[in-house]
Amino acid sequence: MNTAIRMASRKIIDIGANLTDPVFRGIYRGKQAHQDDMLQVLSRASDAGVEKIIVTAGQLSEAHESLKLIQGDEKESMEMYTTVGCHPTRCNEFEKSGNPDEYYDQLKDLVTKHKEKVVAIGECGLDYDRLKFCTKPVQMKYFERQLNLAAETNLPLFLHMRNAGEDFMDIYNRHRDSVKGGVAHCFTGSIEEAAQLMDLGLYIGITGCSLKTAENLEAMKSIPLDRLMVETDAPWCEIRNTHAGSSHIKTRFPDKKKERWEMGSCVKSRTEPCHIIQVLEVMAAVRGETVDEIVEATYQNTVKLFFDTR
Repeated sequence: MNTAIRMASRKIIDIGANLTDPVFRGIYRGKQAHQDDMLQVLSRASDAGVEKIIVTAGQLSEAHESLKLIQGDEKESMEMYTTVGCHPTRCNEFEKSGNPDEYYDQLKDLVTKHKEKVVAIGECGLDYDRLKFCTKPVQMKYFERQLNLAAETNLPLFLHMRNAGEDFMDIYNRHRDSVKGGVAHCFTGSIEEAAQLMDLGLYIGITGCSLKTAENLEAMKSIPLDRLMVETDAPWCEIRNTHAGSSHIKTRFPDKKKERWEMGSCVKSRTEPCHIIQVLEVMAAVRGETVDEIVEATYQNTVKLFFDTR
């Protein structure tokens, strides 16, 4: 069977792609390096078998941008949805707004007005690797508030956890009975942390960043199929040649440096939703399963969490 046809016949859901990032409009550090290629990005994703993309929103302004994107002209080439929430490193926004309750209400208002497109609360959680952006007390306070938002809106959670296992587990566990569940996205933790997350009833999202080291691969391998999801975290989480799982990649995409970009090419080191096939290839090789087995399982898991009640 033709590889392109085979890939397109798969049904893959990328549960996390930061498509509001300016690089998908050709803008890097405020400067236009090449023309807007969003439509080509979405077309390549479709050709790779991606059926749905959940666009990640990490703050109120991004949620507005994301909703504009998924309801705009590009929507015709891909089925897209979004999260609504505030990333732990940006939780100062609640207080910088001058009225944390109003910021909360604006998040809730977006969910209420766009129920057909908002599938999760997030990206929210704790990140103790980057405390220079937001202190622990502030992160913890607004993680709890967003857990309340998830309970109020009856939406699952798109969760972020970095070097904050004990506090994360404790806070989530206190709210566990009131929320609909969720996924710990872009998991880079240990086998033990994976087990703890699953004990909380959470799914675990795998990206290229989840496959960097031998320890990462063993942790990913320990997760049962019925608890896995896949994502790119585009434009981040490229699987580099130095990463432990890189030798298992079979599918390559033509790419050019941004300064020499040509229509039809990916941008070097800019991850796109089409690269999810590479994540799947590494996972399959390490786990001793087929790509199609993982695609089927992760698709069903994702539909169950985010789309079953829609």
